[in-house]
Amino acid sequence: MKSLIKISVVFVVVVSFVSCKNDRSPNYQYMPNMYEAVPYETYSESNAFANGREGQLPVEGTIPRGHSLFEYPNTTQGYLMAKENLTSSLDSTQVNMVQAKELYEIYCGICHGNKGDGKGKLVQREKILGVPSYDDAGRAITEGSIYHTIYFGKNAMGSYANQLNEKERWEVVAYVLQLKQALEASAK
Repeated sequence: MKSLIKISVVFVVVVSFVSCKNDRSPNYQYMPNMYEAVPYETYSESNAFANGREGQLPVEGTIPRGHSLFEYPNTTQGYLMAKENLTSSLDSTQVNMVQAKELYEIYCGICHGNKGDGKGKLVQREKILGVPSYDDAGRAITEGSIYHTIYFGKNAMGSYANQLNEKERWEVVAYVLQLKQALEASAK
């Protein structure tokens, strides 16, 4: 008798689920905002904007969050000033050389080579030419010149300011100088 009751209950449950299913009409939507999002127009009329229709420029003299002021312009004179005057804001205890090596190999090694000898994969495959070694006498690179080049780019090299934050740029500078010293020591 108990098994007959169990079978009848299961039968009623199955029949109720099957009878409610109708392929010709849509199902109920629970939380419809998840399915049909309310769109917002970016530059629609708003009191947040000066004339109600366009975005505002940042206040003059402000620096975006996460950025710092870089006083040297993207000119040859700015490069020379940075080469002579700019020094790292990190001391040797703040530089993580393991991370600096990783960053260098990701962003710089493809062209400059993992040893800094100017023989990266792209140079070996002749995709780009003329990447000098860090120990070239005519280059005489310094902390400031490396940082300026990473920040703005130089010649065929583009800027890496968006890929590396300030601390990471200074770490890469320290690693480049370490590679330069290793190249100069091996040449002697």
